[in-house]
Amino acid sequence: MNIRPFREIKRKKTKVINVGSVKIGGDNPISIQSMTNTLTSDIKATVNQINLIQNEGADLVRVSCPDESSTKSLKEIVKQINIPIIADIHFHYKRAIEAAESGASCLRINPGNIGERGKIKEIIKAAKDNDCSIRVGVNAGSLERDILERFKEPCPEALVESALRNIQILEDEDFFNLKISVKSSDVFLSVEAYKKLSESTNYPLHLGITEAGSFISGSIKSSIGVGTLLYNGIGDTIRISLSDDPVKEVQIGNEILKSLGLRNRGVKIISCPSCARQGFQVIDTVKILEEKLSHIKTPITLSIIGCVVNGPGEAAMTDIGITGGKKGNNMLYLSGIQKEKVLTKDMINRVIQEVEKKVSELEKN
Repeated sequence: MNIRPFREIKRKKTKVINVGSVKIGGDNPISIQSMTNTLTSDIKATVNQINLIQNEGADLVRVSCPDESSTKSLKEIVKQINIPIIADIHFHYKRAIEAAESGASCLRINPGNIGERGKIKEIIKAAKDNDCSIRVGVNAGSLERDILERFKEPCPEALVESALRNIQILEDEDFFNLKISVKSSDVFLSVEAYKKLSESTNYPLHLGITEAGSFISGSIKSSIGVGTLLYNGIGDTIRISLSDDPVKEVQIGNEILKSLGLRNRGVKIISCPSCARQGFQVIDTVKILEEKLSHIKTPITLSIIGCVVNGPGEAAMTDIGITGGKKGNNMLYLSGIQKEKVLTKDMINRVIQEVEKKVSELEKN
């Protein structure tokens, strides 16, 4: 069921660029990316992780290229996957050239950290020759020395000045297929820097809170920071940085976009926190359904509510709904309409059956 959201986000329309087959900016969907944490020189492990990240719903994958063995491996990795690869480059300009020649769709660099202008020109030539975009990646932890000395500490103005300086370097060489990020581990610093940058440039913005932390703390910080920016129409592609499995980064990114009505993918479960009124074990039921329905990519809404206080109201707004009843007699709703009673012991299998049936109907149409 398509329920019109209370508020529809009006995104800032930015310049459209290409990252391989994925278009970033403009009216294009906000893309999700993650980054491998395998050794890039371990081709098999890296390809396996890229496939897991893609299967979870990522549109782009970033791969670190710290040495020549990594860029050589990248050439073979690109042959075995079907998702655009972003090569993460720091300092050594030759790695960027090698990555572009090995099939990377984008180079993540900070031109100010590369060094002399001649080296930057060579990177830009390689990017042009290989139809490769560039992300100007500014980070509060690695600002240029003169900017840091002038502002005394990382601040929104310092990050934006660094970004604009590095953009100018690329534009001076007639290169415009670029996106920008101004990341910090501080939520407030990141948000303010992105807001100022959005006012100063029309290039697409890559959002993220860098070094956000472990799964719980990092997810919360990222949800607040990235979510605030997206809510205000800022951002064209996101990465949730977690000290955890990269697949979880995609899961959290997807949930942030779904919560804001910016992406519809898979089963969206609306569930209560449970209490003494519940007619079945809501928490266990939701965990099982999340796992068993994780393979579904078609947008479906599912409400799992333990009692009749909010159950019928939520079920009226979802494709499929279950409301807890007395003595294990729970009510099944289909397309918002009360259908029939379902015993608790049969409930999970019945919900899965109805979800798969609904998916089949939607795919036919």
